[in-house]
Amino acid sequence: MKGLKKQIDRIRPQFEPGGRYEKLHSVFDGFYTFLFTPNDTSRSGVHIHDANDSKRTMITVLLALLPCCLFGMWNIGYQNALATGLPTNFIPLFFYGLFAVLPQILTAYIVGLGIEFVVAQMRGHEIQEGFLVSGLLIPMICPVETPCWMLAVAVAFAVIFAKEVFGGTGYNFLNVALVTRAFLFFAYPSKMSGDGVFVSLNGLPAVDGYTGATPLAQLASGTPGSVSITGVDGLPVSAADLFWGLVPGSWGETSTFCILIGAAILLISGMASWKIMISGVVGALAMSFIGHAWASPLYPITFVNPFEQLLLGGFAFAIVFMATDPVTACRTSTGKWIYGFLIGAVAMLIRFYNTGYPEGAMLAVLLLNCFAPLIDWCVVESNVKRRTRRLKSIS
Repeated sequence: MKGLKKQIDRIRPQFEPGGRYEKLHSVFDGFYTFLFTPNDTSRSGVHIHDANDSKRTMITVLLALLPCCLFGMWNIGYQNALATGLPTNFIPLFFYGLFAVLPQILTAYIVGLGIEFVVAQMRGHEIQEGFLVSGLLIPMICPVETPCWMLAVAVAFAVIFAKEVFGGTGYNFLNVALVTRAFLFFAYPSKMSGDGVFVSLNGLPAVDGYTGATPLAQLASGTPGSVSITGVDGLPVSAADLFWGLVPGSWGETSTFCILIGAAILLISGMASWKIMISGVVGALAMSFIGHAWASPLYPITFVNPFEQLLLGGFAFAIVFMATDPVTACRTSTGKWIYGFLIGAVAMLIRFYNTGYPEGAMLAVLLLNCFAPLIDWCVVESNVKRRTRRLKSIS
């Protein structure tokens, strides 16, 4: 690495102001800061720095996503093997899933980072590391059969209209990954749901009784009063299968166990708010118990055990990795409790009573992203009024 740094430092003046390639300074600086820690220091004023810069933050979140990512790759191969009757050997299943999702990951990064590089170059700004996480999150919350051209269009829309027009990383008020997923769902609904979406068959014939629908979709469109779920092999799916993630679904968000590992990494490193996670689960359970108490045959999913609701769909993934996004979430302590609770409650409300789209976590997070500034404002104003009354009483 020392040799590489020496060579890069040698050509660095060419990219500085006045150099031959000064117009590419932002691109060079982006690569340089990704490889090495800048040696720049503050020369005036009082500044307090710690080791937790944006690059380390993004890398920590990527490490937290790694268990879900690796398991999801294996699960794609596993679900395909169940549907086709192929052997379930670990290594072939993992590489099947790896090669199935690799084009999506590359598409997301090439399109997203490409746009960010161009915009940074046009503005003369530094290239931020924010899309390092979004570029992996986006494929993980999409069906494995999503065409790359659709993904490219959705990523371009989200990066431009949900991020760059507001000023780039740190200024977006909507989660970029969820905007991408929402764009795909509303623009191409036939490619985001249905029996053939969540299991990559690779042209192989499916076994008799095959269904690729997710457990959540089965419950939402099932027989009134029925809470049975079957896998792609036609066998019943247990709560343990839901917890470990041995079910079809967007490949990064099926395993609650791997999500909990990621949550632990985020909490130990201080990258995510435990208040949002806990209040989100409490809000989901509260609405689940209410819906279960007044279960209706018109909405079969309301008959599901409230605790099993936490294992279905992408709720756990959304509450850990999406709701806790520090840029789009509430900043005040009290606001985080309110924000998380409402996300959980609204997610379950949409799940129960919107049979056309039972996965309400995406819409719940995006909706509360819009209300996060208002929640913080109300909390701050409430604190100001309370302190004013206290000062008046003392005087």
